[in-house]
Amino acid sequence: MNRAANGVSGRFTVQTWFQLVLGAMVLIVLLGGAAGAEVIADTNRSTDRLLDRIQPAAAEAYLLQGALINQETGVRGYAIAADPQFLQPYTIGRQEEERAAGRIRELAGDNAALMADLDTLERLADAWRASYAAPVTEATTPAAAQEVAGQSVERSKALFDQLRAQFITQNQGFATALAADRADLTRTRNIRNAVLGGVVGIFVLAAVLLTVIVRRLVARPLAELERASLRVAGGEFDHHIEARGPSDLRTVAEAVEDMRRRIVAELQSSRAQEAKLAEQAADLDAQTVELRRSNQELEQFAYVASHDLQEPLRKVASFCQLLEKRYGDQLDERGKQYIDFAVDGAKRMQVLINDLLTFSRVGRLTDAAEPVPLDDTLDKALTNLASIVEETGTEVRRPDRLPEIVGDRTLMTMLWQNLIGNAVKFAAPGRPPVIEVEAGVDGAEHRFRVTDNGIGIAPEFAEKVFVIFQRLHNREEYSGTGIGLAICKKIVEFHGGRIWIDTEFTGGARFCFTLPRTADLESSTGTGAAETNETEETS
Repeated sequence: MNRAANGVSGRFTVQTWFQLVLGAMVLIVLLGGAAGAEVIADTNRSTDRLLDRIQPAAAEAYLLQGALINQETGVRGYAIAADPQFLQPYTIGRQEEERAAGRIRELAGDNAALMADLDTLERLADAWRASYAAPVTEATTPAAAQEVAGQSVERSKALFDQLRAQFITQNQGFATALAADRADLTRTRNIRNAVLGGVVGIFVLAAVLLTVIVRRLVARPLAELERASLRVAGGEFDHHIEARGPSDLRTVAEAVEDMRRRIVAELQSSRAQEAKLAEQAADLDAQTVELRRSNQELEQFAYVASHDLQEPLRKVASFCQLLEKRYGDQLDERGKQYIDFAVDGAKRMQVLINDLLTFSRVGRLTDAAEPVPLDDTLDKALTNLASIVEETGTEVRRPDRLPEIVGDRTLMTMLWQNLIGNAVKFAAPGRPPVIEVEAGVDGAEHRFRVTDNGIGIAPEFAEKVFVIFQRLHNREEYSGTGIGLAICKKIVEFHGGRIWIDTEFTGGARFCFTLPRTADLESSTGTGAAETNETEETS
């Protein structure tokens, strides 16, 4: 039964089923209305025929009979008293008779029996008037009228008795017609009530039947789809959603079932990925432990490099210098040059080791996260560079007020010192350095620019300069180890920003960097700094 119902309902959509049900209800209403209108019209016709035609015609028949009696009374009085005023009832009776007869024909002209009775009554009335009333009323003298009346009185009485008998026949005819119309009215009323009751019953039955059909073919499949969908939404992803009902509802059910299958497939894949990620997390934990051990070894190495490794270098440099001082007069120029090379190499090795230690310690030896006024750090950097700034005649232009960030005060001082010192070092020959510091806000970041009028940096080297120990010039031209900008990059990234070179600027070099604004950094610096420290250690 379910398959049959599913096959029937599956031929149409939900909208089509509701249109069919609505159309069926409208059709039933129209048919019931037409049938009801027909029986009501039939009842109204019977009622109108009884009330507006037969009953008024019967009343007119009584008036007609009364008019004839008035005529007979007037003629008899005139014959007895020979007084002309007794003819007034006769004259009025004639007029009333004609009016009543005409009205009866108008109202009951379609009833042959009543018309036959009326014709017989008028024929007898004409015969009575011709044989008795006319001669009496047409007599010229009262005596002549009495004589004529005396001669035809017996005949007049016989004719009028026939009229009286016809009165009874006419009344019986009207009584029969009234009874037939009443019976017809009762019949039509019963038919009307039966038809209207049947229409109401059929409408109610059809409504119940159509409701059952809609419930079985539409509402039940929709409820099943809803329950199945809620079970899947509740976590029963293995519950199968069966497609039933109208075609569009089946399409929705099939789409939901396809979605369920994809969710199950994705869930299985996700669980497999989760297991794989858990395995990878375990591996990462093990690697983290290993990296921490390795970092400890690196810190030990840094300690050894800063103490034990530098001590032999200092001895090499010192003994080379003592060798030159004591035996310098016994050495030729080439020997002295070799000693100078050895001393210079040892000193450069010390500088490289110190710079490398400085680079490795950025963000490693401090977890300070405090409000840092950048004006103070810039002042400190300029104080550290005061001698070289004064010697070179460098002009530093700065804004009236720099913002405050959350970070490490020492590192920010180191950042300014490296950027400004780098600008002073690479000044253009014959031109005093001019360095301009600018600050602004871009969304959730502070944006800074350090611009100089020096020799500049070619665009193809814009990324290379931030790599550790990368130099664009030889040591005879410019001193240094090539680690300053690498330290700047590490400091900026430690504070959650980024640094780059504006390659479109051609009047020197322009370094741009960003730092998070204080409100954004205060909520994340603690964890962010720790994460950065761990990232730096593991790298």
